[in-house]
Parts: sequence; C-alpha cells; structure tokens
Amino acid sequence: MVAKIKFGKSMRGILIYNETKVEKGEAKIILASGLAVDIDRLNLNQKIQRFKNLTDLNPTVKTNAMHISLNFDASDKLDPAKLQQIAQVYMEQIGFGDQPYIAYQHLDAAHPHIHIATTLMQKDGKRKYTHNMGRLVSEPARKKIEIEFNLVKAEGRKQGNNLNIQPAVYGQKPTKQTINSIVLSVRQNYAFTSLAEFNAILGQFNIRADRGNDETTMFEKKGLLYSILDEKRNPIGVPIKASSFYDQPTLKNLEKDFQAGMEKRKPLKENLNKRIDWVLQKYNAVTRNTLVNELAKQQIGIVFRQNEKGMIYGLTFVDHKLKTVFNGSDLGKDYSARAITQKFSAQDQIRTYLKPNQATHFIGNPLEPLLEKADYDAPTVIGKKKKKKKANQQSL
Repeated sequence: MVAKIKFGKSMRGILIYNETKVEKGEAKIILASGLAVDIDRLNLNQKIQRFKNLTDLNPTVKTNAMHISLNFDASDKLDPAKLQQIAQVYMEQIGFGDQPYIAYQHLDAAHPHIHIATTLMQKDGKRKYTHNMGRLVSEPARKKIEIEFNLVKAEGRKQGNNLNIQPAVYGQKPTKQTINSIVLSVRQNYAFTSLAEFNAILGQFNIRADRGNDETTMFEKKGLLYSILDEKRNPIGVPIKASSFYDQPTLKNLEKDFQAGMEKRKPLKENLNKRIDWVLQKYNAVTRNTLVNELAKQQIGIVFRQNEKGMIYGLTFVDHKLKTVFNGSDLGKDYSARAITQKFSAQDQIRTYLKPNQATHFIGNPLEPLLEKADYDAPTVIGKKKKKKKANQQSL
C-alpha cells in the first residue's frame, strides 16, 4: 500500500473533484464519518457546508484541507467492505478518527485505490498538528495495515517486481482515465530526472507528454499535453492538458519529481550496468531485435533516439525492475549509442570462451597426433650422451 497526503486550501475543490468522479461513474462513496447525518441524504453543497462549519471557526488558517489517497497493488483482492475497514483504520491510526471525512473508491485506474477528503480544523477551532505527518504517523499506519490486511508491501512494489501497468490501447477505455492511471503510476514508482526520461518511461506504455510549440502560452507556463500513441508511435485522439488532471502533471510540477529522482536512482545504476553487461557479453555481434528481446528478459526497456535519416544518436535504458531510467551515456561510454550500435550485425554471433588450442577434435585414430610428432623428433645420439655421463662421473 502506498499512502499519499496532500494539504490544500479548499475543501470545496477536493469535494468537487471526487463528487464529479462519482457523477461520471468513476468513483463511489464507500464511507462517511462525523457528518451527523446519513451521507445519502446530503447533496454536494450540503457536504461542502458540513466542512465549512469547521473551517469558518478560524478563518485565519488558510491551509485547512487534507486529501489522502491510498493506493494498492493490482494483485490485492479488495472489495468495498475491506476498503471501508482500511480507510477507517488508517484515519484512526493517523489521529483523524474523530475528524469528519468522506472516503471514495476510485474506479479509474488499473490498481485499487481510495481517496479520503477531510479537514484539518477541529471543533475547538484549532488546526490539527501535521508536521512530518507522513514519516511520523502515516508510514507506521501503512505498515500496520499491510500486515493486518495481508497487502502487498510498499517496499516490494518499489523494488519492482511487478506493477502491472498495462500499455494504453486507444479506444479500449476512456482516454483521460487511461492516461491518468499510467501517468500517476509512473510518477509514484519510477525515478527520472528530465522530461525526456519521463517520456522514455511513458513510451513503454504508449503515452507521451508534449510541451507543444515554444511560442504558445502553454509552453511558457510549463504546461503539457498528454496523448496515447498508436502502433507507429504517433499521437492518436484528442490530447489532454496536464492541468485537467487532479494531480496536474505539468512540467512545473514534474520538476519536483526530477529533483527527487536524482537521489533515488543513484544506488540503482550499478545493478542496471551489470544486467546490461550480462546481455552484451553473450555476443560478439548482435542484431537489434535480439538485443531488445534479451534486455526485456532482464526487465530492461531500450529506447532508440533516431534522426530523420534513421541514424541512432542516443539510447535510453528503462529499468522496470528497479523502476528507474538512465541515458546510455550516463551509465558510461560502453553504453553509449556509438558503443552499442558498433555491436550491431545482420546476424547474431554468440561469444565462445573456448581457446583455439583447446578445440581439438579426434577424428579417426586418436593416436595419430602422437605418431605425426614422432616423425619430427631429432635422432637421439646415445653414444655422446653416454660419454658425457661418463665424464660427469669421472669429475665426481
């Protein structure tokens, strides 16, 4: 389970986001607590008012809202009843059991997840203490819940064994839902340091983030357009603005991910190098397809950057096992486009480690080499050797 906490200044905005999902059939309310009335009897404005009654107690507190998302592995079997229990236990564990909150089960991603909307304002008009909340209370709560409900542990997911992100297929599901699910999963689980690296990962799942023309307002404000890619890697359908997603994966917000990725991926470089080496050392020469397939067995995706003439000028390695990405040149000169493409050939040439003088095949008479050698032996002069031996004996 992965828990994410966001603080905000608008309970109204958080509620509208989730309630809009409910209206579209992309979410449903599974639990409500502390609202003093059956949730089914409240419309959107009444829900907003319930929280406003608390935030109005201290208007000087601007950051008064909290939006939590609890994300589970796709293999976790969770029905609404169990999700209700998890939401309730989590809120109690982090000290918000007495606060009013609404829990929504979202249905717009491949993995189970719930969102919880609540306020930081208490009945006495004081704000809940939230400093280092993630480390001090949320992490211990997450670990207890993973054990209690037998969930896939967050550490196991980060080491990557299988996130089960399915590549996007245009028309199979609503475009926005598909893009949101993949982008969110990549941001939560992969370490990357640039938009190009982010796109290298997204491309593995048929998604692309585009800055647009450099003369547009979107470009200036660091916005992005997200599209699904077809089989020829071309965008298909109507692109969707990053700002229209709840998490707003704009370039401006991604830059925070870039900074975090620099530290996260440092200890992962050596392992990736070793797995690439293991593949390369098997061949004196290799076809491009074989290289791609062999790396895939190591849970490594390779992205070839080519110019209009088809010349490869760069490589990017996407590590799906450890959830990171590196340009070949960042791994070392042996992994650059120049070094790798020099190994390309029309046919695979598997490397053999047997030395030439060990590759002797006995065909026919196995004593033949010995007989041949005897023909070239110099004659033994027995007399001289005896005389020499005698002289030696005399000198003794």
